[in-house]
Amino acid sequence: MAQMTKLQKLAALLIIIGPEAASQVMKNLGEAELEAVATEIVKIPLIPMETQLALLKEFTDVANQASSLILGGVDYAQVALEKTVGAYRASNILSRVATGRSPVAAMQTLAEMEPRQVYNLIKDEQPQAIALVMSYLGPQRSAQLLVQLPEETREKVVERLATLAPTPIEVVETVVDVLNQKAGVQRSRGLNQTGGLKTAADLLNAMDKQLSKALLLAIEERNADLGTGIRNKMFIFEDLKNLDKIGLQKILREIDMRDLAVALKPASEKLKAALLGCISKRAAETVHEEMNFMGATKAKEIEAAQQRIIEVVRRLESEGELEINNGKTDEAAA
Repeated sequence: MAQMTKLQKLAALLIIIGPEAASQVMKNLGEAELEAVATEIVKIPLIPMETQLALLKEFTDVANQASSLILGGVDYAQVALEKTVGAYRASNILSRVATGRSPVAAMQTLAEMEPRQVYNLIKDEQPQAIALVMSYLGPQRSAQLLVQLPEETREKVVERLATLAPTPIEVVETVVDVLNQKAGVQRSRGLNQTGGLKTAADLLNAMDKQLSKALLLAIEERNADLGTGIRNKMFIFEDLKNLDKIGLQKILREIDMRDLAVALKPASEKLKAALLGCISKRAAETVHEEMNFMGATKAKEIEAAQQRIIEVVRRLESEGELEINNGKTDEAAA
């Protein structure tokens, strides 16, 4: 406790009080403050009991409510940020925060280069190496880089990015050494990075819609399960709040009200208001009553109901009945 900064104490407190309460605090923070707090949350994997008690004694009078062990880390930061600023902005913030966990001169230099410069540096590398580099650049810059690659290479890079697991440090250091030699940067150590479906989905979301659609279709033809996994991460249930009223009404006409009640149970107030505002007052009251009476609901039941609604969204989109913006609000897209 004596060695913790005020920012570190705040991050630890937000972990202790849980994502719901933390989101209320974080709503009052600016973008730079959110990034700073999220960076500290990511650095805290566990909070020992004695530290919890000391923090709660300093901040509040509810020390007896602290549990013996609380998990923080990337997953916690993702949940808290999504509840605060939405999935799209949360992903952008974490993409920057994750890189900050272990700064690497070569990657920092790449992040400051123009896409054409980065392309010249990695154009002859294997798709796996290109995907690793892109996992550090964020969705917007990676999208600018991806469109410069040959069409057949794009598909392979997105596939590698979607399946990129935590990379052994020795392998990553080899890639960094090669890039360092090309860019004239001194070697740095201590680098590791994770890709995954969400990283690939964020990249495709940041691209031109027609190009993104063509890439995703090509990936689905090569690997149906992988393509479906990426597609599911490109538009999640919470993103429904970004659709216009006409689009929501089309969706609501196609879904079961029981599914709606189950799916909305853990949803944000903004999403509940958006969806229930598109149906009659009586129907909205019925959904509210259903949510109140159903009691505790298993996470897998909620996920299943949300997925059935998302499947309706995808079907309407494929039929040309619905236009979605892949979870981007106007603010995020700008």
